[in-house]
Amino acid sequence: MTERPPTTTEVPKDASEIPADPTAPLVKPGDFLLELIPVPVTDIDRAKRFYSVQCGFHVDVDVSPADGVRVVQLTPPGSFCSISLLQGLPMADMEPGSLRALHLVVKDIEAARQELIGRGIDVGETEDLGGVFYAWFKDPDGNTWALQHMPWRP
Repeated sequence: MTERPPTTTEVPKDASEIPADPTAPLVKPGDFLLELIPVPVTDIDRAKRFYSVQCGFHVDVDVSPADGVRVVQLTPPGSFCSISLLQGLPMADMEPGSLRALHLVVKDIEAARQELIGRGIDVGETEDLGGVFYAWFKDPDGNTWALQHMPWRP
């Protein structure tokens, strides 16, 4: 497994404090990048452990920018899209466990499935849904995830 960067918990006071990343893809005018999906949970610490320890997601951010507010951002290995676990933000309130069918695209579904099972996650059998293969699992709150087999992806 590759070395992961440490969790970032410092919030810059100004955009000028954020260093440029020469490896970041160019965002062109008119682009709409989906990069963060809120996942509704009842217990942020329990969900953070599940996603980081069991799923292997990297913890990018864990901050409390105001009283009663907490934001935890995690990124699946190799992904450009992250998830967030939120507390104290009424504009993002959702029923815990109500998110369905988030897809994690994998090159080898059986290897990915076995890795998650080895980490203690109950992953269903691989299903062939018309030539596209899926294996399903849930987080502790019941949010559902799909491993989607796409071996042709680079």
